[in-house]
Amino acid sequence: MALDKPYLDVPGTTIFDAEQSRKGYWLNQFCMSLMKADNRARFKADERAYLDEWAMTEEQKQGVLTRDLNRCIAAGGNIYFLAKIGATDGKSFQQMAGSMTGMTEAEYRDMMINGGRSAEGNRYIGEDGDAQAHRQPQGSAHQKA
Repeated sequence: MALDKPYLDVPGTTIFDAEQSRKGYWLNQFCMSLMKADNRARFKADERAYLDEWAMTEEQKQGVLTRDLNRCIAAGGNIYFLAKIGATDGKSFQQMAGSMTGMTEAEYRDMMINGGRSAEGNRYIGEDGDAQAHRQPQGSAHQKA
């Protein structure tokens, strides 16, 4: 029997629960491999070949290759593991987070300094706030059916 997951209705949020952990296991293991300099060098030399050494889905591999972190999270990636990709690319966590919201690094920083996104219009999927899928870079592709 499936567990009741009321948190699935929070817009712009993917909860890294047991299901996500199972789905993203190999993606997250790949990310952790980037902690070693020789693995980072191998990845940067031929990203596709290095990814093909991992039992990841094609969706996960494409998310990594395109650096679409929202896609990676939807495919089971954990942001703390995915941060290793950004570090390998020389990006700060702030730059990565900005890319996930469609904002520049400066826009993202300013938004966070000013208290983050408003909860107004962002409490449930289907409202019209700025965290809703139709207002995000990934568009409606990840909207709940």
